[in-house]
Amino acid sequence: MTQIGAMAPDFTLPRDGGDSVTLSELRPSKVVLYFYPKDDTPGCTKQAITFTEHLQAFKDAGCEIIGISKDTVAKHDKFRDKHTLGVILASDADDDVCERYGVWKEKNMYGKTYMGIERSTFLIGEDGKILQDWRKVRVPGHVEAVLEAVQSA
Repeated sequence: MTQIGAMAPDFTLPRDGGDSVTLSELRPSKVVLYFYPKDDTPGCTKQAITFTEHLQAFKDAGCEIIGISKDTVAKHDKFRDKHTLGVILASDADDDVCERYGVWKEKNMYGKTYMGIERSTFLIGEDGKILQDWRKVRVPGHVEAVLEAVQSA
C-alpha cells in the first residue's frame, strides 16, 4: 500500500506499441499514474479520452500520464487505436503493480464478489514521491481535478 510522501513503487511494464515503460526512467517529470478496470468499457473509455484531450496541458506542466490495467498489450493497442488515445497504456497482467499500489481490491457487483482494480490515480513528483492520491475515482470532473493538482505541484 502506498502513502503520500513515500517513494512510489518502481516498475517496468509492457506498454501499448510493444515497448515497455519504467516509472523511474520518467524522472524528473511528474507522473500521473491511473489504474482503471478494463479497456473499452464506458467509464474507462471516458477517462482515457479525457486524459488524452488534456494531454498537452499535462505535458506543459511537465507531466507524463500512464494508464494501467490488467488488459494485454494487444487489447491496449486496439483500445488506443479505436479512440485515438495519446496516453501510455501499460499492462499489469499479473497484478503485481496493482497490488503494490493497493488498488487490487475485492469488489461487489449484483451480489457477486470478485477481485478487480479499484479506479485510482496517483500524482508522483519529480523526485519519485507520491504527492497526492485519489481512490474510488468517479470519472466526471476527475481529470480536471488531477490537472489542477499537477499545475499547482
